[in-house]
Amino acid sequence: MISRLFKFHGGIKPDSHKSESADFPIRPAPIPPQLVVPLRQNARAIAHCIVEPGERVLKGQRIGKAQGALGTAVHAPTSGTVVEITNRPMAHPSGLDTRCVVIEPDGEDRWIERHPIDPLDTDRAVTLAHLRDAGVVGMGGAAFPSHIKLGDGTGIETLILNGAECEPWITCDDRLMRERAAAILDGAVILCDLIGARRIVVGIEDNKPEAIAAMRAAAEPLEHAIQIVPVPTLYPAGGEKQLIKVLTGIEIAHGRLGSAYGVQCFNVGTGHAVHRAIRAGEPVVSRVVTLTGNVSNPGNFEALIGTPIETLLPLAGPKADTNRYLLGGPMMGFALPDLSVPLVKGTNCVIAASDALFPPPPPELPCIRCTSCARACPADLQPFELYWFSRSHNFGKAQEYHLFDCIECGCCTFVCPSHIPLVDYFRFAKSEIWARERDIQAASEARNRFEFRNFRQEREKAEKAARLAAKAAETKAKIAKEPDAPSADPENSPADAKKALIAAALERAKQQKAAIEPKNTANLSPETQAEIDEIEARRQEQRLPELESTPPGPDEGASEKQEPVR
Repeated sequence: MISRLFKFHGGIKPDSHKSESADFPIRPAPIPPQLVVPLRQNARAIAHCIVEPGERVLKGQRIGKAQGALGTAVHAPTSGTVVEITNRPMAHPSGLDTRCVVIEPDGEDRWIERHPIDPLDTDRAVTLAHLRDAGVVGMGGAAFPSHIKLGDGTGIETLILNGAECEPWITCDDRLMRERAAAILDGAVILCDLIGARRIVVGIEDNKPEAIAAMRAAAEPLEHAIQIVPVPTLYPAGGEKQLIKVLTGIEIAHGRLGSAYGVQCFNVGTGHAVHRAIRAGEPVVSRVVTLTGNVSNPGNFEALIGTPIETLLPLAGPKADTNRYLLGGPMMGFALPDLSVPLVKGTNCVIAASDALFPPPPPELPCIRCTSCARACPADLQPFELYWFSRSHNFGKAQEYHLFDCIECGCCTFVCPSHIPLVDYFRFAKSEIWARERDIQAASEARNRFEFRNFRQEREKAEKAARLAAKAAETKAKIAKEPDAPSADPENSPADAKKALIAAALERAKQQKAAIEPKNTANLSPETQAEIDEIEARRQEQRLPELESTPPGPDEGASEKQEPVR
């Protein structure tokens, strides 16, 4: 069991602003007039649509089939009619479109027939497929498929349940642990058995005493080795590598994952989703989301997946001076480019922002290399160096300084005295590196296609030459077998042999011509037959001078070769 806690490098302590929304129980959000369900629920895969416009669906019915290794299914959040399948803006800073299924609810909220399973009496592969088809993913924000994260069932000693919820303003996991602790731990036990771990450790920041008490009470009657551990409130203690370091002391090396060290993390929301998928046969069709910030009625609401954000906001009552909305927390979230974007499985918070609550950042000043960012970085990087390399487009050097180990937590931006948006520079550098790698890969594929085309053309030329040589040899063999074939006297010149081949070919052509009977020449009238004979006579008269004027030589018979075959 955990006997002591460890400390990770860096971290900050911003104002938590948890009390604004954590003191109210979870409330159900009403069914909106229209649901927009994206077929892409994470950045790694998109589901294959299996419904058509005009089709009636039930709550929990699969509308998107998992495809690809990292795919998961997508389901109808309520009963209704599929209105259209079209592109709609997605919950991303770019505001780009993604394929969505638009459903018009019928208000009946009728479920499909649900099929719970017993994981103890079910094959492990079947259970993992059940989780995939139920659309269970990481509910902490990344939405990584849980059935993939469970691995092959070996090599994991400790399963960590992440209840830290370290980012300011967000309280959906806090309320979930307070109200549904037993369901969360039941899902954690199922995950523990599937992954083959020996113990479960639940890490919760110590600024959530009610959640800690509720989880400890729910863990007491369980036979599994479960330990509820309060961890110091320090952002970003909820990061996977940081929480592993705090609870186990294991330092995850650059470019490695916790599974390589016998540890695997799941969010408490994922544990709850697993419980509902296994015990009740319910796919993921809703989630708890925090509505807070510059609002008059903050709280946590259980809303259907696909609910447009603009229909959720009236539940919290944004104030008049609200000028933008943040999806996610203030540290790692982003300003919504469009309020029509739908709620997805990874959406945990919407913050109404105003200039009074979130003042605009001061103008960016030159870096003074004070190294405050390096002291605050939880990934133990040197952000001031990464800043210079990113700004100067020296992306190779940025990679040498482990750019891709940056978790974009925002600690460096938070402490920078020059107000430099460091994370924005790092995101730019990452995107440029990915774009260049895609260009290099495309160029490499084009080069491979070009080289294969040249190889194919050369191969076809060689095959054609071989066929022609084989045919010529076959022709020579046939001529040699004919009774009137020229003798193979060595005194005969190559020109004579060539003449003989040409003469034989012309003779065969004449024989083929004589064997062909002209069409439409039967039962001709005497006048028509006389006209045809006259035409043939004129042709013979015109061809005779050409044959007489042809000089004899090695190419003798060429004019005969050019005679058209009629």
